[in-house]
Amino acid sequence: MFMMKPKDPLAEPPSHDRSSQGAHARTGQLNKMPPFYRRNLNGADDNQHVDYAAVTAPRKPMIGIALGAGAARGWSHIGVILELNAQGIYPEVVAGTSIGAVVGGSYAAGKLKEIEHFARNLTKKRVLSMMDVSFSGVSFLSGERLRRELEREFSDRSFKDLDKSFATVATEFGTGHEIWLTKGNVADAIRASYALPGIFEPVMINGRWLFDGALVNPIPVTLCRALGAEVVIAVNLVSDTTFRGTVIHDPLSIEPTLEKYNFGAPGAGRTLSARIFGGMGGNLRRLFGKREDGAPGIANAMMDAFNIAQGRISRSRLAGDPPDVLINARLGKVGLFDFHRADELIAIGREATRRALPEIADDIAALPSESAFAPR
Repeated sequence: MFMMKPKDPLAEPPSHDRSSQGAHARTGQLNKMPPFYRRNLNGADDNQHVDYAAVTAPRKPMIGIALGAGAARGWSHIGVILELNAQGIYPEVVAGTSIGAVVGGSYAAGKLKEIEHFARNLTKKRVLSMMDVSFSGVSFLSGERLRRELEREFSDRSFKDLDKSFATVATEFGTGHEIWLTKGNVADAIRASYALPGIFEPVMINGRWLFDGALVNPIPVTLCRALGAEVVIAVNLVSDTTFRGTVIHDPLSIEPTLEKYNFGAPGAGRTLSARIFGGMGGNLRRLFGKREDGAPGIANAMMDAFNIAQGRISRSRLAGDPPDVLINARLGKVGLFDFHRADELIAIGREATRRALPEIADDIAALPSESAFAPR
């Protein structure tokens, strides 16, 4: 028979307080709960040995976070994790797709502060400077500059070297298979997860050409559960634009900057190389801007179409395997290439997490505890 002190918090009826203050109290309580008192289960006296293993109850659950795709809107993932950590919640399992893989991988590697610093220091001009136009015929952007940034941060680290359990999602070219990347080079896996077809070059891993994982699993709840998460917190970045009718003005919002960016003035004294590549500004305007009649540029149209499809896929996948908690960040007015708006996006992520705290606390507290004793 188990006995508890009458004033023990576990003996009190469950609270139905859904406020943020109540949520903080419930999450804090999880770290303070004492072990059950043990007595001989078969009625034997204290001199008779019974081989049982004591288990602290309730135990801390394995919390996982599934970070969804959404291009620049993914900087809000930083705010989500920062707010969870501030409330004493540290996910041990991380699954990410596309930009979710970038932020999730940084968190799993103990580099959340570094990715936050990088994001907050991005300007429109710096974003454009990282758009290295590709002439390979495979994609508009080579992604070489982003690849160098990732390799510099992760320094050839493999998944087994990370502080947290981490995995990314990619899509196999040709078959459309959903590929879970859990081993090997972390930087390569992240690149494969955000390699948007037509925008970035695909990534070859173990003999397979891989593209953006958002084509098959934009919010990797299933992968998070497969890694062992008992409570899955999912972050959806596309809910505002796909779950209800809306009008988004200037979804990329980078076109005005293209008009002001100095790509090099034409001149007779320029070298042959400068004359060949002097049209870089025009190339970017054609890709990411609009035609004079208002028709979207190629990349603009591709991103918008991809975003619509991603929203529909997300709804289907979430209906089939819903997370325990779904955080919907209100990002409808943020463009897919607004990487320079990190301050605003991180704040939005933190606010969305604060709204979800009561539900998170309830789901953690509702987990059944293990038996206080388990026979060896």
